[in-house]
Amino acid sequence: MICQTVKIGIDCGFMTKKGCGFKGAACHPIIDQCIGCAKVMDGAAGKYCKIYPEPAAKWLSGKCAMATNIKADVKEAVQKVNPLKASKRANKK
Repeated sequence: MICQTVKIGIDCGFMTKKGCGFKGAACHPIIDQCIGCAKVMDGAAGKYCKIYPEPAAKWLSGKCAMATNIKADVKEAVQKVNPLKASKRANKK
């Protein structure tokens, strides 16, 4: 249903005919780690996440899975070479 509390006009899974079904009857505003994310929107009383009703809970275990403002640490893959297979390949030539 369409949200009628803080994300007015956005389709929300917690919205029912009786109102918002999330705890506190409304979504919670973003926290400092969410600043700069593409999923942040301006709501009636501040900035809110388009995806999660309580963004602080997503940051408790480390990084938010949907955060676009952080970059993943990419490690270079070092390919391990089996010395026995390497010697067999060298002998074929």
